[in-house]
Amino acid sequence: MTALSEYDRLESSGLWRAAPDGQTTDADSQRREVIVSFGNATIVLSDANDKPLAHWALPAIQRLNAGKHPAIYCPDKDAVETLEISDEAMIEAIEKIRTLIKRQRPKPGRLRWWILGGFVAGTAALAVFWLPDALVHHTASVLPQVKRQEIGQSLMANIKRVSGQACTSTYGTRALDALAVRLADGSPPQLVILPSGVTNATHLPGGFILLNHELVEDFEEPDVAAGYIIAEQLRSENTDPLIPLLNGAGLRSTFTLLTTGKISNKVLAAYAEQLLTSPPPPLDTQKLLMEFKAANTRSTPYAYGLDHTGETTIDLIEADPFANTAPAPLLTDAQWINLQSICEE
Repeated sequence: MTALSEYDRLESSGLWRAAPDGQTTDADSQRREVIVSFGNATIVLSDANDKPLAHWALPAIQRLNAGKHPAIYCPDKDAVETLEISDEAMIEAIEKIRTLIKRQRPKPGRLRWWILGGFVAGTAALAVFWLPDALVHHTASVLPQVKRQEIGQSLMANIKRVSGQACTSTYGTRALDALAVRLADGSPPQLVILPSGVTNATHLPGGFILLNHELVEDFEEPDVAAGYIIAEQLRSENTDPLIPLLNGAGLRSTFTLLTTGKISNKVLAAYAEQLLTSPPPPLDTQKLLMEFKAANTRSTPYAYGLDHTGETTIDLIEADPFANTAPAPLLTDAQWINLQSICEE
């Protein structure tokens, strides 16, 4: 079969030159009329007696004068032979075959571009999806406690612009510190009571837990405030408090914090506002109950503090680890009275 079956019987005349002028003898360089026909993946040049003079492989044929007439071909890019064809049907056939062959040839550059494109796309995906998260977690993991406390204090300073100064009193502050120690499993949190701003409770980097004054003023026992403290401690264990801060700060601020230990007050002010307006993330009830048990604290008062009807917190009530026993008191009566009046001075 030939390259295209529709050209099986196609023939035309042509002028064949064995070598261009100036490269061989005059006899060799004379143009010679030949018959051009299609063979098996070749075109065959024959004389008037049907004697084959040359076979040109179709995949290698080159055109020397694209778009001009008559068409001039050579058997490959380094060849010295030429073939001049005036027959339009033959020219069209050769061009059609050359185009088909060109499309079917492997393109090494294309594979290289695909590989390069895949690499660039993969790098971009890493930069967009993996790098920010990896940088945030790495920064949080290497930041020392001193810097965490510094960031927490800066956040608290921004919050106090809205909430007012923290409540303090000689005996009330002592009672608050005693409550922190009583609930601690290791280093006690730094408890801060604010007159407004915080809805109930929230936590900051550096071990700070902020409490609304109503948690100690509006309830008859410290167990409610203790429950909020336990819940915030669990939230800080579930998610490093620096992670949401750095996620909101962005890649540049996170990198600056990692390399210089500094973060702009503008970023901290924006995050402080977010803390005061965003609801706290939900907690797994079973894990929370385990924390109450570890802290030797009842969960029922906290459950009613969240929902005075108990309908939405029934699990905390029914599974209270101290429903049938009395744990050690959180504070003495005198300490609790002093804590309740901490915002009065």
